Amino acid sequence: MIADFKNKLARFPPVGLINSPTPFYKLERLSRHLGGPEIWVKRDDATHISSGGNKLRKLDRVLRQAIDQGCDTLVSGGVAQSNSQRQVATAAAILEMDCHLVVYEGRVAPPSAAYDVSGNVILNRLFGAHMHSVPWAGDRNAAIENLAQDLKSKGRKPFVVPYGVSNAMGAVSYSSVVLEIAEQARDAGFAPSSIVAASGSGGTQAGLVIGACECLPDTHVIGIDVDAEAARVRADVERYASEGLALLGSSQTLPETQLVSGYSGPAYGVPHEATIEAMHLAARLESMVLDPVYSGKALAGLIGLVKDGRFTTSDKIVFIHTGGMPAVFAYAKVL
Repeated sequence: MIADFKNKLARFPPVGLINSPTPFYKLERLSRHLGGPEIWVKRDDATHISSGGNKLRKLDRVLRQAIDQGCDTLVSGGVAQSNSQRQVATAAAILEMDCHLVVYEGRVAPPSAAYDVSGNVILNRLFGAHMHSVPWAGDRNAAIENLAQDLKSKGRKPFVVPYGVSNAMGAVSYSSVVLEIAEQARDAGFAPSSIVAASGSGGTQAGLVIGACECLPDTHVIGIDVDAEAARVRADVERYASEGLALLGSSQTLPETQLVSGYSGPAYGVPHEATIEAMHLAARLESMVLDPVYSGKALAGLIGLVKDGRFTTSDKIVFIHTGGMPAVFAYAKVL
């Protein structure tokens, strides 16, 4: 199955934005502390030495179209501390393109004054991105499309990167992480029983589902809802996964989507006690820095599932570290 999946992915060559395969190793102390399953981590925060994360893996194939179309500007959007925006800005710098980013005001209540001036905000500006503040109205992509149209009217050749880099091609591109996991786990002598990751805009979990369908059919993909919008997240995961499998020409049938609620805290971008506890635990036991918006909530969810008896002691679980460390500094007050 691995060879066949490689051939399918080869039809969509990457641009070359990421360093792969990303690190994969056992979390010895965390596994021992929880007294539950054996937990491994896939460090997709290390996709690039300057500014890594899961979105850059999505961009690696999504931006092939931008290059083929001769585009000169990348346009995307998110909140001020969006990891996705930062990685779009990173990609633009690597590809020598301009970058314009919609910054949605009002979706996240800033936990402190540092939220709007530190972390990802600084990196976006260092990478040369132009920021455009827009009030949050609930539609993730409308303002991005409008900005692209405005730039086009001014003679630019913009390429729209959807919110979270989440669409069918983004899911196909992210499915490559499962190929790496399958090979790395095989070399370590096991097959994962489950893969656990944060799920927000849907593309990351959809990519994991596609990859599991193609090369790890006995592995469950469990998303931890970080948006407090479980119905919307589930629908997006299923749509992108279905459309992604179609792009690959795959005959695989989608499994039932496994999305766990209850660990998102009160809202997107707002960490709660379980998030903070998970971040401290990862840092003190494994020297692994998680962020309070995605990976911290995802680990809180994994810990909760272990405590609830979801896994046996013989299970081998892969936790996806999706990145986001720069945002830690914007949440210094609550940490």
